[in-house]
Amino acid sequence: MRALDELGIESVAVYSEIDRDALHVLRAGSAYLLGGAAPAESYLNIARILEVAHESGAEAIHPGYGFLAENAAFATACEREGIVFIGRRRARSKRWDRRRVREN
Repeated sequence: MRALDELGIESVAVYSEIDRDALHVLRAGSAYLLGGAAPAESYLNIARILEVAHESGAEAIHPGYGFLAENAAFATACEREGIVFIGRRRARSKRWDRRRVREN
């Protein structure tokens, strides 16, 4: 977020109900509630995240760490919606998703 500030680009944060007062929420230019505390209701809700991206006018999404950071379906959904996915290249590979499932 600091880099975005330096470049004059507004940052948009998303959060779950339990993270309402988290630092990333307070630091962002704007913040949007995704849903309840459960990850399935918030940070794993791809449709809601994309809805917020469109509502906020976001042109790109940095998925952070964990949750959707290495999820090929999320990276593909972002690209399909015209939103740049700023994440690991592996996340764009369905082969990577299948390998992760086999290892776990």
